[in-house]
Amino acid sequence: MLFEIETDKTLEQIDENIRAAAANHKFGVLGVHDLREAMAKKGVAFDDTCLVYEVCNPQQAKKVLELNSGFSSLLPCTISVYGSKGRTKLSTVLPSELAKLFGGAELEPISLEVESAVKAIMKETAK
Repeated sequence: MLFEIETDKTLEQIDENIRAAAANHKFGVLGVHDLREAMAKKGVAFDDTCLVYEVCNPQQAKKVLELNSGFSSLLPCTISVYGSKGRTKLSTVLPSELAKLFGGAELEPISLEVESAVKAIMKETAK
Protein backbone atom coordinates (compact mmCIF):
# COMPACT_ATOMS: atom_id res chain seq x y z
CA MET A 1 0.00 0.00 0.00
CA LEU A 2 2.94 2.34 0.66
CA PHE A 3 5.73 3.14 -1.75
CA GLU A 4 8.78 4.21 0.20
CA ILE A 5 12.36 5.12 -0.67
CA GLU A 6 15.31 6.42 1.33
CA THR A 7 17.56 9.34 0.47
CA ASP A 8 20.65 11.02 1.82
CA LYS A 9 19.57 14.43 0.49
CA THR A 10 19.15 17.38 2.82
CA LEU A 11 15.67 18.81 3.40
CA GLU A 12 16.62 21.80 1.26
CA GLN A 13 17.73 19.52 -1.59
CA ILE A 14 14.57 17.43 -1.23
CA ASP A 15 12.39 20.53 -1.41
CA GLU A 16 14.17 21.81 -4.52
CA ASN A 17 14.18 18.37 -6.17
CA ILE A 18 10.56 17.53 -5.45
CA ARG A 19 9.37 20.83 -6.91
CA ALA A 20 11.48 20.37 -10.06
CA ALA A 21 10.51 16.70 -10.48
CA ALA A 22 6.83 17.49 -9.96
CA ALA A 23 6.97 20.18 -12.64
CA ASN A 24 8.74 17.76 -15.01
CA HIS A 25 5.74 15.43 -14.66
CA LYS A 26 3.14 18.22 -15.01
CA PHE A 27 2.37 18.22 -11.29
CA GLY A 28 2.44 21.19 -8.99
CA VAL A 29 3.20 21.42 -5.29
CA LEU A 30 0.01 22.82 -3.75
CA GLY A 31 1.32 22.98 -0.22
CA VAL A 32 3.75 21.66 2.33
CA HIS A 33 2.75 20.80 5.87
CA ASP A 34 5.44 20.67 8.56
CA LEU A 35 3.86 18.33 11.10
CA ARG A 36 6.56 18.91 13.74
CA GLU A 37 5.87 22.65 13.53
CA ALA A 38 2.10 22.17 13.58
CA MET A 39 2.28 19.96 16.66
CA ALA A 40 4.64 22.39 18.41
CA LYS A 41 2.04 25.13 17.93
CA LYS A 42 -0.39 22.90 19.84
CA GLY A 43 2.12 22.21 22.62
CA VAL A 44 3.01 18.71 21.44
CA ALA A 45 6.71 17.90 21.23
CA PHE A 46 7.78 15.84 18.23
CA ASP A 47 11.48 15.66 17.46
CA ASP A 48 11.57 13.99 14.06
CA THR A 49 11.24 15.59 10.65
CA CYS A 50 7.84 15.07 9.06
CA LEU A 51 6.84 17.12 6.02
CA VAL A 52 3.84 16.35 3.84
CA TYR A 53 3.88 17.64 0.27
CA GLU A 54 0.57 17.94 -1.57
CA VAL A 55 1.10 17.36 -5.29
CA CYS A 56 -1.45 17.46 -8.08
CA ASN A 57 -1.72 17.18 -11.83
CA PRO A 58 -4.75 19.31 -12.75
CA GLN A 59 -5.55 17.35 -15.91
CA GLN A 60 -5.61 14.05 -14.01
CA ALA A 61 -7.59 15.62 -11.17
CA LYS A 62 -10.18 16.85 -13.65
CA LYS A 63 -10.59 13.32 -15.06
CA VAL A 64 -11.12 11.91 -11.57
CA LEU A 65 -13.60 14.61 -10.58
CA GLU A 66 -15.58 14.19 -13.80
CA LEU A 67 -16.04 10.51 -12.95
CA ASN A 68 -17.31 11.30 -9.48
CA SER A 69 -16.88 14.44 -7.39
CA GLY A 70 -16.78 12.23 -4.31
CA PHE A 71 -13.36 11.09 -5.46
CA SER A 72 -12.14 14.54 -4.42
CA SER A 73 -11.30 12.95 -1.06
CA LEU A 74 -8.44 11.21 -2.90
CA LEU A 75 -6.96 14.53 -3.95
CA PRO A 76 -4.32 15.83 -3.87
CA CYS A 77 -1.66 13.11 -3.77
CA THR A 78 0.69 13.34 -0.84
CA ILE A 79 4.37 12.62 -0.55
CA SER A 80 5.69 12.43 2.99
CA VAL A 81 9.27 13.25 3.88
CA TYR A 82 10.26 11.99 7.29
CA GLY A 83 13.08 10.67 9.35
CA SER A 84 15.52 11.08 12.15
CA LYS A 85 19.21 10.56 12.86
CA GLY A 86 20.29 11.35 9.32
CA ARG A 87 17.96 8.87 7.63
CA THR A 88 15.29 10.44 5.49
CA LYS A 89 12.52 8.59 3.69
CA LEU A 90 9.92 9.58 1.15
CA SER A 91 6.63 7.71 1.08
CA THR A 92 3.22 7.83 -0.53
CA VAL A 93 0.05 5.78 -0.43
CA LEU A 94 -0.26 4.20 -3.86
CA PRO A 95 -3.10 5.83 -5.83
CA SER A 96 -4.09 2.46 -7.28
CA GLU A 97 -4.65 1.13 -3.76
CA LEU A 98 -6.71 4.17 -2.79
CA ALA A 99 -8.82 3.75 -5.93
CA LYS A 100 -9.58 0.15 -4.89
CA LEU A 101 -11.11 1.44 -1.66
CA PHE A 102 -13.71 3.24 -3.74
CA GLY A 103 -14.47 0.17 -5.84
CA GLY A 104 -14.36 2.23 -8.98
CA ALA A 105 -12.84 0.20 -11.80
CA GLU A 106 -13.09 3.34 -13.92
CA LEU A 107 -10.43 4.91 -11.69
CA GLU A 108 -7.86 2.19 -12.34
CA PRO A 109 -6.27 3.58 -15.54
CA ILE A 110 -6.02 7.11 -14.14
CA SER A 111 -4.73 5.92 -10.77
CA LEU A 112 -2.01 3.84 -12.43
CA GLU A 113 -0.89 6.81 -14.55
CA VAL A 114 -0.77 9.06 -11.50
CA GLU A 115 0.99 6.37 -9.47
CA SER A 116 3.68 6.00 -12.11
CA ALA A 117 4.27 9.76 -12.14
CA VAL A 118 4.34 10.08 -8.33
CA LYS A 119 6.86 7.22 -8.06
CA ALA A 120 9.00 8.91 -10.72
CA ILE A 121 8.83 12.21 -8.84
CA MET A 122 9.96 10.47 -5.66
CA LYS A 123 12.81 8.61 -7.37
CA GLU A 124 14.03 11.80 -9.06
CA THR A 125 13.81 13.63 -5.74
CA ALA A 126 15.82 11.00 -3.90
CA LYS A 127 18.67 10.56 -6.37
